[in-house]
Amino acid sequence: MARNNNDGVEYIWKDRRRVLGMPLTFTKYRLSDDRLFLEKGLLSVKSEEVLLYRIRDIQLSINIFQRILGVGTICVISSDQSAPHLDIVNVKDPRRIKELIHKSVEDAKERRRVRPMEVMSADDDYEDVHGDNDINDDD
Repeated sequence: MARNNNDGVEYIWKDRRRVLGMPLTFTKYRLSDDRLFLEKGLLSVKSEEVLLYRIRDIQLSINIFQRILGVGTICVISSDQSAPHLDIVNVKDPRRIKELIHKSVEDAKERRRVRPMEVMSADDDYEDVHGDNDINDDD
């Protein structure tokens, strides 16, 4: 499934932003085993990339027109300073692509041995804001 390109990166997935379901734009999306790329423009090109292990959340939205055309928008939220919010707009088969990105993110985190740290609020039963354990409280 991986494809080599002139830049030496093997891509798992490639697509373009679509207009009326057809890839007529100059916005390209690519996924490698460790990064997600966005490239925009024809004469002046702007490129962004997000390291997969930094991705915190992936959201999918498909409005009625996108459903008719078989496309959707995937929103990637990361801890990356330059691209904390990256939208993959109007791509074909968005549910499959979202799952592909999710699996790639999990694989990248496992390779780097990155463990997610969930932040618990004061309303949670397990810890209060001081870190005292409510379950074993002897007061």
